[in-house]
Amino acid sequence: MAVIRDVIPVFELYQPASIDDAIKLLDKHGTDAWVLAGGLDSMDWLKDRIKRPKVVVDLSQIRELKGVREAGGGIEIGAMTPLTEIVKHPVVREKYSLLMEAAELVASPQIRNQGTIGGNVSQDTRCWYYRGGWTCYRAGGNVCYADTPTALNREHAIFDADRCVAVNPSDTAPALVALDAQMVIRGPKGERVINAENYWIGPGIDITRMNVLAPNELLTAIRIPSTMAGAQFYFEKVRDRQVWDFPLVNVASAIKTNGATIGEVRLVVNAVAATPRRLKNVEASVTGKPRNEETADMAGRMAVEGAEPLRHNGYKIPLMRNLVKRAIRGAGATSTT
Repeated sequence: MAVIRDVIPVFELYQPASIDDAIKLLDKHGTDAWVLAGGLDSMDWLKDRIKRPKVVVDLSQIRELKGVREAGGGIEIGAMTPLTEIVKHPVVREKYSLLMEAAELVASPQIRNQGTIGGNVSQDTRCWYYRGGWTCYRAGGNVCYADTPTALNREHAIFDADRCVAVNPSDTAPALVALDAQMVIRGPKGERVINAENYWIGPGIDITRMNVLAPNELLTAIRIPSTMAGAQFYFEKVRDRQVWDFPLVNVASAIKTNGATIGEVRLVVNAVAATPRRLKNVEASVTGKPRNEETADMAGRMAVEGAEPLRHNGYKIPLMRNLVKRAIRGAGATSTT
């Protein structure tokens, strides 16, 4: 299907100065409204004329959505905080360096200067059929073009496909789940707080969206408790290019040790399913075991159980297995894999 790249469709632009004003606009216009954060993903949609909102709500003037602040023993990050600010913040670097590492690998320095943490975790999937305007399941059609005999599906899902095989493309999402973060959401009925691992939803729940936000709701902040502060962190992203690229697979782990053995652990991979995949079965199996090659091998094998590759993405299975092994072994360990 040809994509017409012409002038951006006409829309009404609103720039509210408060969260309450933004919520009122979203509640009034519903699905006709589009939320603009850093604008990087939004402009792609608009200039390609795939998304045609009647109203755009620009959040850039809402000061309360920006900044990193200490709160409740942990930190709270405004959803409109640029990724560069998160990377450079001293408390993030000292106590939550897992998020710093993940944010620092997003795209390029120029994009991190403009892109926001809220935008990075809430962005839509990068499936080229969907983003190219094909009428797939996710776009309201009745076929997944990425799951056909002739499809190009090298970057798609190996877990939890349900009609749609698109994946979550975020780098910061698995880090936030590993850090036991919470997402703060505001709507007309007030505020709700949910665990980060419940923020994203798969096609079996709603094939038209990637997260739990209703059309009249905003992600306003991300809270990271002290639960995993100062733990041993590991983040790795495998991608085709070393800059300005989305993950083929990434992994985030936060591990607290009891002497020579693994104590509390949170292990998450992304870009293998429509949601960040927390490996709770692996976490349970490695707890209490030494952080060595044998434990890492077991973790790697368990991590890929149940994977169902498509025609062109079978490489993701050994890739994910070895990333999990390295996350369990830790950065200082060596191996032949």
